Amino acid sequence: MKLPPYSVLMSLYIKEKPEYLRLAIDSMLNQTIKPDEIVIVEDGPLTDSLYAVLDEYKAKYPQIIRTVKNEKNLGLGLALNVGLKECKNELVARMDTDDISKPDRCEKQLKKFVKIPNLDIIGGNISEFIDTIDNSVGARTVPQTDSEIKEYLKKRCPFNHMTVMFKKESVIKAGNYIDWFWNEDYSLWIRMYLANMTFANIFETLVDVRVGKDMYKRRGSWNYFKSEAGIQWFMLRNGVISLPLYAFNTLIRFCIQVLMPNWLRGFVFQKFARG
Repeated sequence: MKLPPYSVLMSLYIKEKPEYLRLAIDSMLNQTIKPDEIVIVEDGPLTDSLYAVLDEYKAKYPQIIRTVKNEKNLGLGLALNVGLKECKNELVARMDTDDISKPDRCEKQLKKFVKIPNLDIIGGNISEFIDTIDNSVGARTVPQTDSEIKEYLKKRCPFNHMTVMFKKESVIKAGNYIDWFWNEDYSLWIRMYLANMTFANIFETLVDVRVGKDMYKRRGSWNYFKSEAGIQWFMLRNGVISLPLYAFNTLIRFCIQVLMPNWLRGFVFQKFARG
């Protein structure tokens, strides 16, 4: 099977660790079907150690590694908006700068695009770890079929962002990435849904995702709740969900993200929100 070329899109900011960046880049360079470019957006000024890693990889892989500079930090959504426009291939694989892709991740996704010509985006499951891959602390599985994903989208984000591969033209048509606190990806999937695009997930772990011991604290703030409530309001205004479902979704998020203490929020996410 002849597989099409693809780009990898990453965004890097000053707080990232050089050793994590190396592992992330290596996991994409070592794919069974290699990308012919990796576009890394420098989202604002970086540390000397991060610049050193980028310079090393650009010198070693001058035909593959490309960087795009933002003079100031724009945030993930706007950084990806800039980077996507620079990708030369129609198929683009998203990757975070501290995670590790499985070696055959992209090959599996490319084969799906060949098999399903009208497919616009495909993702997969993740395994979550702390410090080292063998220290697995959780997983997140997502629905597989187009209809299942579109139903799931009405309640929760239906893709693991760092696993997706999509058609550049489809994302641009849906309005590209925008600035939406913690929900740059979810807002894009909703707009792709509204554009009647075709979704899929592979029911396999495609990426090992690095998480911190305090990973649930960031989900326990007013800012996070306001972002989530804004997503629900956007879906309501655009006819994706009904008023009762809007009320239910928003109430659940208020209870979890505002009222719950961190220890209980962590328990709820691990036991009920990772499947």
